[in-house]
Amino acid sequence: MPFAITQGGVKLSYQVRGSGPALVLLQGQANNHRWWDPVRDDFDRAHRTITLDYRGTGDSDKPDEPYTTRGFAQDVLAVLDELGLDRADVYGTSMGGRVAQWLAADHPGRVGTLVLGCSSPGGAHGLERGNDVRRALAQADRAAAGRALLELMYTPAWLATHPGPYHTVGDPGMPAHARRRHLAASAGHDAWAVLPAITAPTLVVHGTDDVFNPAGNAPLLAGRIPGAELRLIEGARHAYFEEFREVASPLVLEFLARSRG
Repeated sequence: MPFAITQGGVKLSYQVRGSGPALVLLQGQANNHRWWDPVRDDFDRAHRTITLDYRGTGDSDKPDEPYTTRGFAQDVLAVLDELGLDRADVYGTSMGGRVAQWLAADHPGRVGTLVLGCSSPGGAHGLERGNDVRRALAQADRAAAGRALLELMYTPAWLATHPGPYHTVGDPGMPAHARRRHLAASAGHDAWAVLPAITAPTLVVHGTDDVFNPAGNAPLLAGRIPGAELRLIEGARHAYFEEFREVASPLVLEFLARSRG
């Protein structure tokens, strides 16, 4: 199992599959690389895909210290450096999109094409989920809270015919301190000021029915990043890339190919 080591000595597990132009796939908060399992084959056919377990998840180290989305971007660079890659395309979903924003803004020479899925600029300009969503996720009945999370990710019709396993609802092996650190990292994200500095061709994708990370964040991102394209997937919730795979994967692949010329 390959690892990259950060300048601070944190060991990061990463995974490489496929062949072709390098594409980094970044998952959501408190999830390991298996987030991408249901759709990764779509991208392996045309790309050398690279995933990693964020610090705190999977087989990576889990230090009990502050995490930030900007720090996670530095971790991505450590993996690219380990692989000897000067440049890669980046597709980040949910918190992974927040990480990707920093990567593209702080290190424009390292990002070829950027795709931001179900993400948010964060901070005062980002749209937060409603209190009803917060209450559903925080309820004392953990089984009910888990069901609420699934229904934020997927439509009831999809859940009725797909009993799992689900790879988007958190890494079950994470220690409690790492979960808290991930939550704080995502909640503390605010890239609004640097978004205009992004030079990579950018596609913003979001499901119209996403209330976990409100769909209104998509036009905010697209309007803030120079030249960004916006695509909304009708009827999709937060895990649009999985449930609406037949729409989302070709959409992203076409953009990557077109942007690369």
